[in-house]
Amino acid sequence: MTAEDRAARAADAMWQGDAASAWFGMERVAVSEGAATLRMTVAPHHCNGHGTCHGGVIFSLADSAFAFACNSRNQATVAQAAQVSFLAPGRAADVLTATAREVSLKGRSGLYDVTVTRADGDVIAEFRGMSRAIPGQLFEETT
Repeated sequence: MTAEDRAARAADAMWQGDAASAWFGMERVAVSEGAATLRMTVAPHHCNGHGTCHGGVIFSLADSAFAFACNSRNQATVAQAAQVSFLAPGRAADVLTATAREVSLKGRSGLYDVTVTRADGDVIAEFRGMSRAIPGQLFEETT
């Protein structure tokens, strides 16, 4: 099985059980080994009292892209730490795209950067996540 086939099958397996990403209105754009892109449109219920996209929603979009990137090798992987810096606001009707890329993978620990942009290309957030591999696979695969 190629790395691209493995990443696609892992993403399909994850997506089937990912009620949270679906609930937020996220969609998968692309997944490859160590990388993933997700997108969502900011709905009015995603906005806070300032009329901007709630930081937790932006974090969730970045976190989901991170999850698809770090699980792309069909090794069950969870977050062990994450942080986000908000750089500009998102607003209702904005289309946000989170692009995750693997920075480092050593043993069971990985480091991933996720950039969240608006459709106009403005960066609204930078996210960094640390992953930890745990026992198990997302789909049955023999080596």
